[in-house]
Amino acid sequence: MLKDLYSQNPEELEEDILLEEDLSDSDIGEQAQLVVYNDDFNTFEWVIQCFIEVLNHTSEQAEQLSLIIHFKGKATVKTAPMDVLKPKKDALVDRGLSAVIEGGK
Repeated sequence: MLKDLYSQNPEELEEDILLEEDLSDSDIGEQAQLVVYNDDFNTFEWVIQCFIEVLNHTSEQAEQLSLIIHFKGKATVKTAPMDVLKPKKDALVDRGLSAVIEGGK
């Protein structure tokens, strides 16, 4: 993937990059973070499965996030508008994970 980016000429590459300042709040909504906290109850396998099924993360993403949560105590697992994160947070909590939404309106 990176090799493909480096092989493009600068004009083509410039068209592929969408700068954050080009996006208005109406385009993306107010961004919030879905944060999951470490606990002493859920196994790595269960947390990984939840992230794959609820958040549509790859197994690699889910595994990396579970390790970050284990060692750091928490991690942002998804950033999106509040209306997108709310059902995902509820689904994670229903599965026994400690999840909250931070930021956003």
